[in-house]
Amino acid sequence: MKTLGEKSLFEDFFEHRAFLIMQYTNGDLTKREFLRKNFDYLILKNTKPYIKVDSYEKGMYNYQYYNVMAKYYRSLSREFYNSKKHSRYYNHYLNLANKYYHEKDRSVLSILKIENFENMDAYFIKCKSKALRNELYEIVLNDHQMAIFHSKAKWLLDILIEENIFEETTKKSLIDSYINEKYY
Repeated sequence: MKTLGEKSLFEDFFEHRAFLIMQYTNGDLTKREFLRKNFDYLILKNTKPYIKVDSYEKGMYNYQYYNVMAKYYRSLSREFYNSKKHSRYYNHYLNLANKYYHEKDRSVLSILKIENFENMDAYFIKCKSKALRNELYEIVLNDHQMAIFHSKAKWLLDILIEENIFEETTKKSLIDSYINEKYY
């Protein structure tokens, strides 16, 4: 496993992330600030995702890495959303966000395979956003604390259905307040 001094990359990243989650939960950070601080950490540490995902920890790190990058670039794209003069920036950042979201979903699949598709639940979640209703779903690994994933990927949903994991229902997300808070 990659190391940063004495701590592994995984330990350092998730210790930092836990600290940010605590600040967010206490109201000391907005969702946007939380995402920006996660992004800044990745840039500061000059970290990259694992190429070979052969453990739960590596899969979780990659999921978080790609999720942070996707949300950051999605947020940047929104800054140029209604700007005809800068529409190429909107498209550029949106394409980067979509690339990272796809990699995030691939990381989820790696984790699900490592876990042998066992002891997990998946379902659509209740969303304030009309665009996300019946599209955004949650995957929960019951054997791991805070192993909660979100996706809209149809191809991943098809795998969840094929593996008899997806429940055809809509539930409140386990992290509902975070999911339904806008960050741009």
